[in-house]
Amino acid sequence: MKPLHKIGAVVGTTALSFFVSAQAWAQEVAEQVAEAAPAVAEAVAEGPIKAPTVEQMAGMVDKGDTTWMLISSVLVLMMSIPGLALFYGGLVRTKNMLSVLMQVLTIVSVAALVWVSWGYTMAFTSGSPFVGGFDKMFLAGVDGTTFAATFSNNVYIPELAFVIFQMTFACITPALIVGAFAERIKFTPLIIFTVLWLTLCYFPVAHMVWYWAGPDFLPDAPTDTGFLWGMGALDFAGGTVVHINAGIAGLVGCLVIGKRLGYKTENMPPHSLVMTMIGASLLWVGWFGFNAGSNLEANGVTAVAFINTFVATAAATVAWAVIEQIVHKKPSLLGAATGAVAGLVAITPASGLAAPMTSILLGFAASIVCFFFVTTVKNKMGYDDSLDVFGVHCIGGIVGAIGTGIVADPALGGQGFFDYTVFPAAVGEYDMAAQVITQIKAVGITILWSGVVSAVLFYALKFTIGLRPTEEVEQAGLDIAEHGERAYNY
Repeated sequence: MKPLHKIGAVVGTTALSFFVSAQAWAQEVAEQVAEAAPAVAEAVAEGPIKAPTVEQMAGMVDKGDTTWMLISSVLVLMMSIPGLALFYGGLVRTKNMLSVLMQVLTIVSVAALVWVSWGYTMAFTSGSPFVGGFDKMFLAGVDGTTFAATFSNNVYIPELAFVIFQMTFACITPALIVGAFAERIKFTPLIIFTVLWLTLCYFPVAHMVWYWAGPDFLPDAPTDTGFLWGMGALDFAGGTVVHINAGIAGLVGCLVIGKRLGYKTENMPPHSLVMTMIGASLLWVGWFGFNAGSNLEANGVTAVAFINTFVATAAATVAWAVIEQIVHKKPSLLGAATGAVAGLVAITPASGLAAPMTSILLGFAASIVCFFFVTTVKNKMGYDDSLDVFGVHCIGGIVGAIGTGIVADPALGGQGFFDYTVFPAAVGEYDMAAQVITQIKAVGITILWSGVVSAVLFYALKFTIGLRPTEEVEQAGLDIAEHGERAYNY
């Protein structure tokens, strides 16, 4: 138990330090808000302010929203380290446990540095419909006095809070990919792939789906949006940007790299389902920040995203266990944990748009479809998706993205969508069939973009520095050969 106590102490100390710093930052923002508040209050009394100045924005910041965004950022980071690292690490063999932990930890660290250097500006500044500009490279012009729009007129958060929150998404997405070819990739080419994939794939897709001028500015700049946003695609928290994007990249990777040595001829059970259960639990808890935090405010829609995330995941967990009871006569912990992740993935794009009861149905549907792909399609097609990244994240993301077009319908209790081309924003007229078609187009574009970019990168690395270790290294395990350490010394 002592190592766990030590880990807890380190985590607690780090969290305390973070929140002390956050409190000082929040106090600075609060002082700016207090200075601007009287003028803003007088203006708002006469009606919403269209295209407010930076000084006016300062009075439109709420400390509750800012606090929620910082807490959500911590929760999403927890999804990656330690959540995803332990989830994946428990699923591989003992000889590769440390390599998976190192891959996830390093990817998160590298992605954070890339994000603040050129990722943020590529994803969230005005440029073309497909990628942003470079005005904010190395966070130029971004500090404690600049602000980012939310989804409500005249409501803003500190821009750095938005940068931090979106950075955690950029950190976890490429880390998801490694599960598809776990136990058989060299460390250095993986990190090079991560930098290139983020730059050429993640940032453009994030821009296409999520970039817009903001609710107070879009009426005057109706074309200042990402391509898929302008098309009307709905993705509340990252079904296309994160899960389909990473899932298809994982499939391409496992096909280019090839199958593990001994695949289908040797027994390759997870070495620690306890670790996997801990990781899945951390993912579930952290996912509330992922989904509910994506509302960018602490209000009623945040609560909608929160409860939908809860019940859809519960439904998917139960569904997978029931399916296994029917098919295999024994519900497994591995299956239940996999079902939970499938539910989390599927509800992500619909989390702030659906109603609790339709979220439950979406969770059930995702579990059934993902189970079929993980247990049947993978076996028939013969690809070695080690930890079912494609079967859970890509397929679950597709079910969720297309399903969003259905469950968002106000006729089914959904939130519908807001028309931001008018000021103030108003609820738009919802057409389920047209929205589903738009969702399918968004899914197809994401698959095509990520698939092509990923294939080019994987093949380029394969035929230059190489992707795969030697057979001897793979047989011995990546822990010692790649990192000179073992996860366990006994």
